[in-house]
Amino acid sequence: MSIRAGFIGCGGHAYRNVYPCLKYADVDLIATCDLVEGRAVEFARTFGAIRSYANHHEMLEKEELDAVFVVTGYDEQNKPLYPPLAIDSMRAGCHVWIEKPPASSVEEVEQMMAVEAETDRFVLVGIKKAFFPTIQRMKEITEREAFGGISSIYLKYPQYLPDEDEKQLATSNRMRGFLDHIVHPGSIIDHICGKIAHLSYERSPNGAGVVSMKFASGATGVLHLTCGRAGTSPLERVEVVGHGANVIVDNGVKLTYYRPGSRGPGGYGKATNFMGDDDTAPIYWEPEWSLGQLYNKQIFLLGYAFEVQEFADCVRENRKPTRGSLESARELMKLYEAFHHPPGQIIPINST
Repeated sequence: MSIRAGFIGCGGHAYRNVYPCLKYADVDLIATCDLVEGRAVEFARTFGAIRSYANHHEMLEKEELDAVFVVTGYDEQNKPLYPPLAIDSMRAGCHVWIEKPPASSVEEVEQMMAVEAETDRFVLVGIKKAFFPTIQRMKEITEREAFGGISSIYLKYPQYLPDEDEKQLATSNRMRGFLDHIVHPGSIIDHICGKIAHLSYERSPNGAGVVSMKFASGATGVLHLTCGRAGTSPLERVEVVGHGANVIVDNGVKLTYYRPGSRGPGGYGKATNFMGDDDTAPIYWEPEWSLGQLYNKQIFLLGYAFEVQEFADCVRENRKPTRGSLESARELMKLYEAFHHPPGQIIPINST
């Protein structure tokens, strides 16, 4: 069953990465909306919408919609525009998909959660990295009995960490950039390891940094913000360690699972062969780039299509999402707000 959707926002990111996903999720695009009316008209023509609007209130009033997609920017205070637009859409009877970052504070997320409860509508946040095929497989592996549970996680992400003079969001493009991007590694952390109990961090003079985390589960983690790395370098690495096993995702698309096992027989100082049994050898996956498959298409590799498919399925089945929920968004904002504290101290996130 198709869902009837409106779309607020007609910019470059939406054009490249979100509108093209609608056809893979059985979404019937009814209307587009943008403050620049000409863009809304152009996007309606390009992506097959019936009507276009320059005012979202008018679209919500005139159209019979099941859902609204929102891909917008920031207000004059550098706050994301998503909370008020999501609230307006829910109160008009629509479920809502919003891009990240979902808000600029825990309070704003909780305002959206209150309207979810009030209207019996829901919001799904486009935290794409939790929808990466590799990250989803990583999560599945860490939940297997053979993995033994998560003991630690390490993430490398190329992010500048604002200094103390750059932390006023309303006047700092550095802080806006941090808000925009910290949700990427944060969404992986939340999806794989769950709630953070507390953290501490230190900052290098150039804006690099290291964050040490303790999770409610008892596991530990490190987030390495690699500002200063070469522009030719792969951007990201995630490693989760269990008990006798570990799994790594490099650059978002290469997954290696080191299964429980050992190298050749003989023991320390006596082993003559470094290769163990085939049934415990590492498993390695990466895409091939020769065939015209969906799996090597960017909107699938980067999770966008899976976000939209999950949202559409939730609308059809009238169920709240788990990945990308506002509950997860609240955890991401707790992580962001932790960096309003100075470095070098233990910062509670979810105290028991």
